[in-house]
Amino acid sequence: MLIAAERQGQNARQMLSVIARTAGETEIALSVVTLIELAHGPARADTAQRKAKRQQLIQELLTALPIHPVTVPVALRVGQIDGENQAKGVRLPLADLLIGVTALELGYSVALAIFAISSESPACL
Repeated sequence: MLIAAERQGQNARQMLSVIARTAGETEIALSVVTLIELAHGPARADTAQRKAKRQQLIQELLTALPIHPVTVPVALRVGQIDGENQAKGVRLPLADLLIGVTALELGYSVALAIFAISSESPACL
């Protein structure tokens, strides 16, 4: 969701404003895994201007939102889910599992590009 908004030229304030309008009073936070994904942007930027803009976006998000780490319970649950899925022939991206399980462990919902936010619980991006 954040990457899609960045590609549309939105800054952090604009992104968070759109999310807040949709989520209402829901608390918004980031998974450290999302931060890793965002850090790819400046490293892959094809111009100095784009690199600077992406770095600024990351700094603004770091200032505006809490960042949740991957904890030992999250890692163990992700390993269990991933192992069970792979035993059934199902492969899910590890980053998605980490973000999703972090949200579940914290009682958050997950915001996707198509907004899957529950109004009853916070959103972890």
